[in-house]
Amino acid sequence: MTNKITRLYNIQYPVIQGGMVWTSGWKLASAVSNTGGLGLIGAGSMYPDLLREHIQKCKKATDKPFGVNVPLIYPHVNEIMKVILEEDVKIVFTSAGNPSTWTSKLKENGIKVTHVVSSVKFALKAQSAGVDAIVAEGFEAGGHNGREETTTFVLIPMVKEKITIPLIAAGGIATGKAMLAAMILGADGVQMGSRFVASEEASSHIKFKQKVVEAGEGDTKLTLKELTPVRLLKNPFFNEIQELTGKPHTVEDLQNLLGKGRARSGMMEGNLETGELEIGQISGLITDIKPVSQIINEIITEFTIAKQSLPGI
Repeated sequence: MTNKITRLYNIQYPVIQGGMVWTSGWKLASAVSNTGGLGLIGAGSMYPDLLREHIQKCKKATDKPFGVNVPLIYPHVNEIMKVILEEDVKIVFTSAGNPSTWTSKLKENGIKVTHVVSSVKFALKAQSAGVDAIVAEGFEAGGHNGREETTTFVLIPMVKEKITIPLIAAGGIATGKAMLAAMILGADGVQMGSRFVASEEASSHIKFKQKVVEAGEGDTKLTLKELTPVRLLKNPFFNEIQELTGKPHTVEDLQNLLGKGRARSGMMEGNLETGELEIGQISGLITDIKPVSQIINEIITEFTIAKQSLPGI
């Protein structure tokens, strides 16, 4: 399977694994890359020294391309970027910030840059900043999300119409059929996060993985929009947020409730009661925890069969 995305990243399949906090370590990234996709190390939950360790271990675990996802709101972003440059990482995905801040510097060092957006407006800004590709992420996605609440299959054709660089669809995609649908609408590839949370190689806690596969329709909701919008599995902590936002409150009240370490507590340490459990709506369709190789092979097989059943596509 060869197209703009496989050529851009020198990968076999146009499947990118989301660089999720507390989930996307070197084991997951290398497994995805070894199976033909593009694995991403999630720097958002790592201090610079830990990121360096994960990059070095990933290099030992795979000879295939991999990248690092960097939320630009990260407090140590300068040190993170220094590690990326020193370790000669060739692919960087940026998110949650202004792509103009780092794109030129990264590209001067031979790094391919992709930026994650949730609207046409920010897609155009990212293209103007000189990024090599764009991830357009719809409202269905887990973790940090857009305030516009535009769904993936509305967002993709809208962005496709306005940009000229490669486009990757994200949000609510975990199957080969969904991958085909996104590409019919104009995407050149897909990024999947939640499906890889429920993989054996993900660094997330087994209790969180099990909670993901047990989730059903309506078990996630976008919240904390006054701070940074995030889609969470419903649990006692989520209920506390709903109770607070249902009455007069300030942003400071929300910040105090959130505190520190909620995502680590929930997703990596398995605290299902008071931890923050970030996951996408597609969790309602994920029913098992599998090795990455099996996940990707099933996705590509389903994609191929579905495509063959649609003449002319």
